[in-house]
Amino acid sequence: MAKVFSKYIILLVFVFLTGISINAQGDASTSSGRAPMKEDLPKGIKETLQKHRIEQEKKDHSEMIQRGEEALKLSEELEKSVASNNKISSQDLTKLARIEKIVKKIRKELGGDDEDETKTEEKLEADELEEKPSAIASAIKKLQSTTTKLVNELKKTTRFSVSVIAIQSSNSLLKILKFIRFSK
Repeated sequence: MAKVFSKYIILLVFVFLTGISINAQGDASTSSGRAPMKEDLPKGIKETLQKHRIEQEKKDHSEMIQRGEEALKLSEELEKSVASNNKISSQDLTKLARIEKIVKKIRKELGGDDEDETKTEEKLEADELEEKPSAIASAIKKLQSTTTKLVNELKKTTRFSVSVIAIQSSNSLLKILKFIRFSK
């Protein structure tokens, strides 16, 4: 009786392993070169995925606005610090670096890139001569006003829109930040 029972167990294990092997080969042949179709997903799962995507987009948009407000707060602190000390301290330099990082991230999320890469050298030099402030204090004031403009523009946008003005403001901010860092 034990021999018969062990034969059945061996037979069941063999059938089970053969079934797994055949199933794995079937999966490998269907997935070779083709991505699984989203149409194959049940309606409930599709709706759940869509809701999750929408929630993530809303969260990303609100985080972008919060980053803009953080940059505005830092620029206001920077303006107060420079107004009282008449110079840029090491803490101010870290604030400048933080603002630059935030603005670059905002610009990236908006889909913008560095406008310096797309301009010709002559046009770039003409623009820089017109836009560069003459002193650090006025550059800091311009930084603060441009940051305010960026934040106001971000608040007007939705998660569906791309604001050209916000991208241009972020590029202007980065130019001002570069000017402040290198003229120190």
